[in-house]
Amino acid sequence: MCKYRRVRNVYTQCGHGVNLPEVEINCELDNCVFSARHPEDCQGEACRNRCWQYHQYPEQYSPNINTLCPACQAAGGAQ
Repeated sequence: MCKYRRVRNVYTQCGHGVNLPEVEINCELDNCVFSARHPEDCQGEACRNRCWQYHQYPEQYSPNINTLCPACQAAGGAQ
């Protein structure tokens, strides 16, 4: 089933966090209404009974990056 990926980079040298744009991960299954492979003619009650009608829980990542955040790097040091 299709889901979203949420990433928040945490920069350890300044302690700031930066959210990246949310990305939809396509499952490529024909029984998911959000998939690129979902048939166009699958609609109505049959579709509601057969196909996933909602996204799965989002993948969430929060990597620690051992540098300054982009704003602090642009300012020339930790803020």
